Amino acid sequence: MTHYFPSSAEPWQGRSAYETLRVVARKAEVRVFYSNARYPSFLKSRSRRFTLDPSWSPPDVNTNYYDYPALPVLSRPFNGSTAAQVLLPHVRAFTPDLIFSCVLYPHGYTGLKIARALKVPAITMGIGSDINRIGDAISAMHTRTVLRNSDFIVTVCDDLCKKAVRMGARPERARPILNGCDLQVFYPRERIDARKKLGIDPSAQAVVYIGRMDLRKGLRELVQAAVLIHAQRPNLHVYIVGDGPDRPTVQSAIGEAKASGYIHALPSCAFDQVAVWMAAADVITLPSYMEGCPNAVLEALACGRPVVATSVGGIPEIMNETCGCLVPPQNPQALAHGLNSVLDRTWNPAEISAVHGRSWNTVADELLAVFQALVPAK
Repeated sequence: MTHYFPSSAEPWQGRSAYETLRVVARKAEVRVFYSNARYPSFLKSRSRRFTLDPSWSPPDVNTNYYDYPALPVLSRPFNGSTAAQVLLPHVRAFTPDLIFSCVLYPHGYTGLKIARALKVPAITMGIGSDINRIGDAISAMHTRTVLRNSDFIVTVCDDLCKKAVRMGARPERARPILNGCDLQVFYPRERIDARKKLGIDPSAQAVVYIGRMDLRKGLRELVQAAVLIHAQRPNLHVYIVGDGPDRPTVQSAIGEAKASGYIHALPSCAFDQVAVWMAAADVITLPSYMEGCPNAVLEALACGRPVVATSVGGIPEIMNETCGCLVPPQNPQALAHGLNSVLDRTWNPAEISAVHGRSWNTVADELLAVFQALVPAK
């Protein structure tokens, strides 16, 4: 149960859930039920003005897409129950042995209600924002219900697991399972070759952010930090690659700083180009205000590139001074210092890539072990 998963409108969405479940699907029968909040057309935000193709499905995972009626903000406290009513007959027909939900609310709440109706175990995964950033008091109450009543809680890092326990999850029924990455895609490559493909000056000092255009990812601070260090690094170029709701604000910040000659806000790229951008970089940065277990950091490390990231969420669990620099969030001066210190050093890509060489196969095996403990093999 989730909408943190690829769809016809957002094929890049929920990659960590998708990569894990496509491996699980080799060893178990998996069906994904994607619940999509359908708003009245006149109330849809620009970012939600799309219609899902119910016949579309990502490779290797059988996925079904269902709409449920919703209103922006107003229906949020009821979305979990409404989605459960829509999905229950379809899930019942599938006769599952267990329900696994990704994102605590509303999808974990949906999964819990359906699991109880079908008398099967409910396992729920917290990914970060569903614990760190809860929208309203009723959603918070439902989130605590999921944490207390699920048969098992999985989180993508230990930091989130501890927060889940503080919110009501049973310690003996909760564990972190860190994200992985595709080690056949993300591995050390030649920087010069990657720069040729992207048209980047071979002599530039390239800082790359790749992800969502969201100010909570620290992009305003990244612009400010780049301005601070550009005078002493005239060959510096910062590439902000991605799309999202705050693109106009980021572009305005670049323009106001008169930095468009060396800070570049670029559109999102295809998944297979992410590794090329990382290979082209001197340093990858993720100055977020909050995180779970970010794929961008894992993929950068697998590519052998040093990372400058904020010491939030699960980031300190996956990197240390041997592969980059941790800085406090919302602090452009500290970010500038961290970028300077990393750019001043010579790094060994092979040593960095060995720090966290964790594949999706390992993640899937650990998740399957949780499933099998709750549902013995038939």
